[in-house]
Amino acid sequence: MGKVVLVLGGARSGKSGFAEELGDAVLGPHFYIATAQAFDEEMTQRIARHRADRACHWQTVECPLELPEAIERHGTDDCVILVDCLTLWLSNLMLGDHDIAEARNRLAALLPAVRGTLLLVSNEVGQGIVPDNASARQFRDEAGWLNQALARAADEVWFVTAGLPARLK
Repeated sequence: MGKVVLVLGGARSGKSGFAEELGDAVLGPHFYIATAQAFDEEMTQRIARHRADRACHWQTVECPLELPEAIERHGTDDCVILVDCLTLWLSNLMLGDHDIAEARNRLAALLPAVRGTLLLVSNEVGQGIVPDNASARQFRDEAGWLNQALARAADEVWFVTAGLPARLK
């Protein structure tokens, strides 16, 4: 059986770097499943900076939508898979008008059968004010439900604030 670790935090909290450190400590092939899509120049630069900051042993897998399938495809007993990030995946699902509950349930159901080490990075977006528009409220709600479902299934859950990780589970 594998190990599933969920790393939560706000924007620029250090959660991705912490997840990479956890993955770097494990031997085996390393896959970095990136969910971001470069719709503009700023995001293109952000993605390039993320790639440049990663150690060279991480093999990048671009996966904006079919996340459970990518995890299953690359999962082996000795692998490390880092998914960064779940809230971008959620945004992609919402933009494509996909069934979010079905996608969330499929991902959560996959976790008990994971092989190797799976590191999931997600933003915590529910600690601020209530958004002023329906789509932002839907995103906040869906992100919260996604994080809860994955936290229940994960072996470990961490919350990173200002670069400082705190273990929740």
